[in-house]
Formats: sequence, C-alpha cells, structure tokens
Amino acid sequence: MSLPHRSAVAEAETWDLTPLYANDQAFAADLRRLAELVQDFAHIYTGRLTQPAVIADCLDDYANILTIMDHLDHYGFLPQSADTTDASAADRANRTATALAQANGQLTFVEAELQAQPADTLASVAAIDADHAAFIRHIQQAQQDALPPATEKALAELAPALDAPNDIRSQTVFADMDFGTFTANGRDYPLSFVLYEEDYQKHPDVAVRRAAYAKFSAVLAQYQNTMAAGYYAQVAKEKTLATMRGYDSVIDYLLRDQEIPRALFDRQIDVLMQDLAPVMRRYVHHLKEQLGLDRITYTDLQADLDPDFAPQVTWAQAPAYVKRALAPLGDDYARRIAQAFDQRWVDRAANVGKESGAFATAPYGLHPYVLMTWRDGLPALYTLIHELGHCGQMTLADEHHSILAHEPSLYIVEAPSTFHELLLTHSLLTQNDDPRLQRFALSRLLSDTYFHNCVTHLLEAAFQREVYTLIDRGESFDAAKLNAIKRKVLATFWGDAVDLDFGAPELTWMRQSHYYMGLYSYTYSASMVVATGAYLRWQNGDVADLSDWRNFLALGDTQPPIEAARVAGVDIANTDALHAMVAFLDRTEKQMETLSQSGAPRA
Repeated sequence: MSLPHRSAVAEAETWDLTPLYANDQAFAADLRRLAELVQDFAHIYTGRLTQPAVIADCLDDYANILTIMDHLDHYGFLPQSADTTDASAADRANRTATALAQANGQLTFVEAELQAQPADTLASVAAIDADHAAFIRHIQQAQQDALPPATEKALAELAPALDAPNDIRSQTVFADMDFGTFTANGRDYPLSFVLYEEDYQKHPDVAVRRAAYAKFSAVLAQYQNTMAAGYYAQVAKEKTLATMRGYDSVIDYLLRDQEIPRALFDRQIDVLMQDLAPVMRRYVHHLKEQLGLDRITYTDLQADLDPDFAPQVTWAQAPAYVKRALAPLGDDYARRIAQAFDQRWVDRAANVGKESGAFATAPYGLHPYVLMTWRDGLPALYTLIHELGHCGQMTLADEHHSILAHEPSLYIVEAPSTFHELLLTHSLLTQNDDPRLQRFALSRLLSDTYFHNCVTHLLEAAFQREVYTLIDRGESFDAAKLNAIKRKVLATFWGDAVDLDFGAPELTWMRQSHYYMGLYSYTYSASMVVATGAYLRWQNGDVADLSDWRNFLALGDTQPPIEAARVAGVDIANTDALHAMVAFLDRTEKQMETLSQSGAPRA
C-alpha cells in the first residue's frame, strides 16, 4: 500500500506544535519581535562589553533572545521535516532561516567583544555560575581561531547559503526521488526511501528484501552525480572555513567544538575497525546459518535472527515497555518520559515526503519532539526508546541550566539514547528464562543498538575520514571516487563475511544526512563507550542505583566530555572503556550462539 499524504494522516499520529506557537500568526509576531529585540540589544551593548557586571547583564538578555530564536527555528524546520513536499512548510523554513541568519549576523559582536577581553575579566564572568563558566569556556577556545568581526558577521548571515548542500540533499531524496514499485514472488510492492529504510531492509522474506534493495539501489544510482556534487560543495565549504581559521586539517577544525583531541577520533575508528569487525563477522555468519541463506548480502545485515518470534509491539503497548525498561532510573524519570505519549511529543506517522530515520530535538524550556516512523515491532520500539533517551537528557539539562549551557558536547550526545536501549534489552532479558526470548533480546542488542551505533555509523566515520584526508591533500572527488572509498571501507570491515556484489552497497554514502553535520557519525560509537561503561558498572554492582547517570544527564555543557563521562563513572581518557565495550559485545554474541545451540529454533 502506498504512503498517504500528510493531510490524510490522523492527528493523533503527529506531534503537537502548539506549545511552540498557537498558530502561524503568533509565529509571525515573534519573528517581528525578534528583529526589534536584536536591534535594541545591539544598540545597548555594542562596544560596552568590558566590565563583568555589564557582560553578565548582556548574557542574561542574550539568553532570552537565543530562546526566542530557538523556538522560531523549531517551528520553521519541524513541519518541513515531517513533509518535505509541503510548499508552505518549505517557504516558512526558508523565511525562518533567513531571519535567523540576519539576527545571528547582528549578534556576532557579543562573541567578538568577549574574545577581546583580558583573562581576568572573563574569569570574573565565569565565576558567577556554572552556566556562565560554560559559555566563557567556549569564548576562550574560540579566541584561538577567531576571524575579524566583519568576517564573522558575514559568515553568520550566509548561513542559509552555506547550509544549502544539506537542504538540497533532503529535497532530492525525499521530494524528487521516485522509487516506483518492485516485484517479488509475483507481487508488486510500492517503494520509497522511507519504506526501504524502515520496512524492506528488515523484511523477513529474503526475496522481498533483496528485490527491494535492487530497485532502491538502481534509483539511487540515477542521482549519484548530483548528490556527489552537493557533498563536494559541503566538504569544500568546510575545508575553506578550516583554512580561514588556521587549521591544516578539516578534521581538526571540525573536532574543535567537541573538545576532544584528534587522537580520540582516530582511536575510535581504528580500534573498532580492527577489534569489533571479527565479532560482527561472526554474528553475520551465525545469521546466515540461522536463516538458511545462501549468502549474506548488504541488505540482509539487519534481518531478524528469528523473524517468526519477533513480538509485534503496538503503539498502544509501547508505554508499558518503556516504563518497565526505564524503571531503574527512578519513578520521577519514568514519569518525565511518559509525558511523550500524553502530550504528543512523537510524530510517528508514515506519510509521503517525511524524512527517514529518526531524531529528537527540544525547543529550550518546552517539551522535546521526536520524529520517527512507527511500524509495529521491536525495531520501532528500540528507535522510540533511543530518541526518548535524548528527551530525558534534554529536559533534565534544561531544568538545571540556561540556554547558554544546556547542550552537551557532540562527543557524548548519543550516550543517553543508547543507554536507554541497553535498559530495554535488560528488561527483555529479565522478563523470563525462555531461551528463545533471551536470544531474541541479545540479537536485538547486536542488530539494533550496537549494529546501528557502532557499525553503521562507524563505517560512515571511516568513510568520512578518507574523504577529508583526500580534501586535506588538495584533491577532489566525484561519485565514482566516493563509491570506491565506501566500497573499500565496507570490504575492510566485513571481509568475505558479506557479499558486496549484490545491489550497490557502495552507494550507501547517499543514504545518510550525517555527512552534512560535521564529524557526527563517529560520536555514536564514542557515546556507546560511555553508555556501555555506565551500564556495566551498574550491572557489576559498583553502584546501587543510577544516580550518577542522572547527574551525568543533568550536566548540560558545564563539563567537557572527558570530565562529564567521569561523572557517570566512565574514564574515556584511555582505551580501557573502549576495549571493555568490545569485550561485552564479544560475550553477547557468544552467548547468543550458545542459546541457538541449546535449542532455540531456526527460522
């Protein structure tokens, strides 16, 4: 059945944006108010940021403006992400982006003037509270590569143009690509980008799964040159900005805001490419045996180990699963997350033009929003509880910090979400002692939690590193070059465990928007190191409850990532926690095979 248009979707399956703005008129009024506030703010404070007391007043007013901008931004982009074919939503998103770029341009004087202040003045501001200290910490970091104020202002105002590659990619994938239908077992099936990503790549029928992938790959191939040109524009922009700010490597430039050294980035990729690969090869070999497949192709990697057993969790049942899984985090935390169902935080409908995948985002001071596509079953529940992990962190950080210090480093931002997934698996494992259920839960741990975060995104990161290294050498690329890089990365990790000759796995680089978000992909596995370390600590009885983890969630940006992880009881400064995660996965895979041998049935 084809996807419905957005207008035909039941309201209960969509998110409620009225907490942001009651209607478009209220939104338009805030747009006008923003312009006035920014003008007055600039008039009051430009040239005056030299005394700690004035700076403190300025930052309080600045936080108020940032909150309004944050609300406007969300109201601008959320409707478009739910339906990229909606012309009015696209127009609102473009108008919002332009208005925010203009405001950001006028506000660049704040950071420019603060960067010019002596250390003792900044120290006095930082001493006010943890939020001011976090903001000043970033000001001091930016002093090292700040550009002239006029240049910073111009770059801020150029944001819509500089962000165009990602926007073009979204429109190409979700609005222009027509995947038509495919045929399997004598039957025609509708196909779209979202349908493949959410349904067909996990389909229990191998004939359907592989036919869908063949057609999906064929349509992607038709757009590969356009997509490659857009991606080149993205990395060329990043390289130019890196050079302008004095960085020889675009990787070092992109790591700056994450507050971690280059060694941790390279270590994450190198260790997992070498040590995790054998574990995952063993897993897919077991998957091949259990499913009775002639081979494992790229599209078979996320098939269920025991598809006939997969519980069909409905949306109505989801709250009970979530509540049970999150019980170790306490009643207050569980009640916080339960609001997602009552207050329509989640846009779960499947409709034409909706972006694939899932994300969570939170307008400051309001409740979070989650975009996903719900399909009855455990995979959708894992996606939901992952995004609700972000929601938990966002709401706790917002309650404890101003907008100046509520958002943690990208390096650890995925830890709350993946910790939720670990708790879900723990909950499934402890429901009863049925070997089939236990094996199913362990397989979901590998094929959902760790496959997605420590394999899929890791291979994206390895691909990115090759692309940025090429750009740092002054070279260029086209679609053929990107295909070659991606295929080499896949072959290095999977060896001969996966048949890469079926379909076009080298086109996988076209499927992910993370490439337009700096060095984001590798942080999934980096965050998993933190989440796994905290989970193992709890399981080993090192702590009686998860209060350390709740304290970690509430930190916001008040601690750099290495120090923040220590609050959760995990040391990421050395390789111990990383190797402990790999060892945990090794044990999990072997335990799953033992359960298969003990009598859990084949498919």
